[in-house]
Amino acid sequence: MVQPAASHDQIRVAAINGSLREASYTRLALRIALEGARSVNAQTQLIDLRNYDLTFCDGRRPSVTPYPEGVQRLQHDVQRAQGIILGTPEYHGGMSGVLKNALDLMGFDEFEGKIVGLVSVSGGMLGGTNALNSLRVVGRALHAWVVPEQASIPQVSRMFDETGHITNERLHEMLLTVGRQVARFAFLHTSTEIQEFLRAWESAPDNPGARESALRA
Repeated sequence: MVQPAASHDQIRVAAINGSLREASYTRLALRIALEGARSVNAQTQLIDLRNYDLTFCDGRRPSVTPYPEGVQRLQHDVQRAQGIILGTPEYHGGMSGVLKNALDLMGFDEFEGKIVGLVSVSGGMLGGTNALNSLRVVGRALHAWVVPEQASIPQVSRMFDETGHITNERLHEMLLTVGRQVARFAFLHTSTEIQEFLRAWESAPDNPGARESALRA
């Protein structure tokens, strides 16, 4: 689904914090990623799942039995964004349960055709690569466009100082890059010029010459 066209300063990037810890390193990392999005003039929102009082996804039909207000508010906030950054700590080789539940409470209405960036943190030396791989699969299932750049922060408790600032310049730049790329690709994906090109490309007639050349190859 192609998103409505938007001007550059109307692009909204939302970051979903998949951690319920009060002193969440995931939250700190996402704030840096959102700085990157703001540096290219995007509007930003940090979606902290602690503030939404989410119920478990139980497979109900919302049209028959609506979910509680917190779920509907989460869905609305994500629907407003053209770019989404998913952040999670890696727990037992995967994403956090609260983030997976939040994703299960949403679907194509919130994600289809949108630009998604990925951030993970881990207490171990290998970082959150497995969690990122799982999120990339989820993004594909939701028909979202997941940017190639991603940020994985290993030994996260050593990477932030007591004031909440990241001390590793390389990781800091990786987080900024994720935010910038999500905002930039969201702008390109929603721009009028790009949409006009896609419509022209999709409506272009077949090129019989090219088909005959392929048959002779």
